[in-house]
Amino acid sequence: MDNSVIDIKSLRKNFREKEILRDLSLSVPKGSIYGLLGRNGEGKTTLIKCILGLLKPSSGQLAVLSDDPWRFSEATKENLGYVPQSDRLYPWLTVRQIIDYTASFYRRWNDRLIEKLIKEWEINLEDKVGLLSVGQAQKVSILLSLGHEPELLVFDEPVASLDPGARRQFLKTILEILSDRACTIFFSTHITSDLERIADRVAILKQGSIALSGELDTIKEEVKRLRIITQKPMAADLKLEGLINWEATAKEAIVSLRGFKPELKAYIEKNWQAKVEIEDLNLEEIFLELSR
Repeated sequence: MDNSVIDIKSLRKNFREKEILRDLSLSVPKGSIYGLLGRNGEGKTTLIKCILGLLKPSSGQLAVLSDDPWRFSEATKENLGYVPQSDRLYPWLTVRQIIDYTASFYRRWNDRLIEKLIKEWEINLEDKVGLLSVGQAQKVSILLSLGHEPELLVFDEPVASLDPGARRQFLKTILEILSDRACTIFFSTHITSDLERIADRVAILKQGSIALSGELDTIKEEVKRLRIITQKPMAADLKLEGLINWEATAKEAIVSLRGFKPELKAYIEKNWQAKVEIEDLNLEEIFLELSR
């Protein structure tokens, strides 16, 4: 039985002559918190809009909750929650009115959850939406995505407008939601520390394709930085399997690579007559190495 909530194979998306997504494949398991990283302009928002059926892929296969996003059924739509980068809420409504209006579209709505979050996030129900700060408006958008208890939550830079305290509240809420019910979360962000705190899987988008993906702990175990010190002149062309980047002087090299295995250290030390120091990398450092 397929356990993927999002299943993407060889996806491409073009805007006229410009290719934004190219041969992109990705699988998001049920119950995971899956983080998407990428520089601005790499295609994160385009990918999310394809997943939600807001853009039609140029080619490839895409299934979300075992349904075709371009032809989502009503049942599938009821099991999706989405917070865009910048939401367009109705400015003339109060917070109370926009919550009631949104709830009317769903057969299932968790009033107790919404009331709890309103209190925790210090949201005034009588405030006009148009007068809210950017951060408060983002909180309301997040509330609206949670009330119907969707199976899949999709967030595009959900905490970009929140201060550090509000970001921590949001992350805490996400973890609570996942522990209380069967929910999958897929979100893009440029704040690697937040992603590292809650995500169990990560994909890094580069030039419209997935440069690296998998379980976060496995990625951090496999991607390393090596400092190689040798008495012999360093080779002009360094050849190592999984090489990401390297910089060298006459007798020293700083190397980042993927697929690291402990026996590689012994191999280099023996064959290059070198000393090798291994450095663990956090997610931000891995992202920067792959983005160079």
